[in-house]
Amino acid sequence: MISDSGRKRLAALILFVSVVAMAFVCLFVGSSHMSVSECLRALAGKSTAANNRIIWNIRIPRVLAALIAGAGLSVSGLIMQTNLNNAMASPSTLGVSNAAVFGANLSIIVFAGGFLDTMNLQATFDTGFNPFSTSLMAFVFSVASILLILGLCRVRSFSPNIVVLAGIAMGSVWTAATTILQFYATDVGLSAAVIWTFGDLGRATYRTDLIMAVTVGVGILTFLFLSRRYDALLSGDAVAISVGVNVRVLRFVSLLLSSMITAVCVSFLGIIGFVGIICPHIVKKIMGQEHLWSITSSALAGSLLLLLSDTLSRSMGNGSALPVGAITSLLGAPFFIAIIFGKGGRH
Repeated sequence: MISDSGRKRLAALILFVSVVAMAFVCLFVGSSHMSVSECLRALAGKSTAANNRIIWNIRIPRVLAALIAGAGLSVSGLIMQTNLNNAMASPSTLGVSNAAVFGANLSIIVFAGGFLDTMNLQATFDTGFNPFSTSLMAFVFSVASILLILGLCRVRSFSPNIVVLAGIAMGSVWTAATTILQFYATDVGLSAAVIWTFGDLGRATYRTDLIMAVTVGVGILTFLFLSRRYDALLSGDAVAISVGVNVRVLRFVSLLLSSMITAVCVSFLGIIGFVGIICPHIVKKIMGQEHLWSITSSALAGSLLLLLSDTLSRSMGNGSALPVGAITSLLGAPFFIAIIFGKGGRH
């Protein structure tokens, strides 16, 4: 009979193999309709110049973005659920996504020429539009939102309920501000701003992948180092304090890192929902509550879900990729409902 640790190792191995296999499948899917043999030749740099560019400049950065962002969003959701003692917590709990949307809208609508004075001229808008500056603005406002909420929550010693309520309140403020901006935008600016909010892995480049990889990598390694403290936190603040855990500092560091990971991913790729909710739930159901296993497996599960979603988005798009954020929600919602009703059914 297989032991509990053996079962966890087997599950983690299956997840890892699935991620690798799905990454290769994702490479072979796209609007160019290259055959598998052509894709393999392009990987070796021996196909046509066009095919080589498609593989190396478009598909590989896209696959890397799915691997990195999926892992980061999933682990961020797990850590937030643990620290806030809330099964519904997600990477957007602190209003990070709402703040990023406002920052991007501010960059596109006001600074890129999508405001009232452009008279809806596409040429006028294009001269001021810089995708990287839009991502930077989204990141700046995300970080500002994180620091503001965590600063306010210091007054109440990072009580989980206070953090969640503060996040909801700030998220509403950012959403209201975004709505006001969009009301005064031109048609061109508004359409560009709305399109930015769609989760799109096609924006990924090697540079953005590297920035995300460093942020996500540092975050996950830190979470793994703190995994024993998270295990203690599951038994309640009093128990965690009794075994030497500084709960206040742990929550601050964890929420800050989780939000930073989310801010970086969202600022480059747009809104990708549900990865940070559904993947941790599935992993905890299979792996249990021990964070050394659940963090690692959540990273793999998030990558797998985003790779699968991206493959489906390009297969269903009829020549163009659908927003990957919509696919993650379509895949995630039924799983989440099944978990809720399954759990309720056992009681």
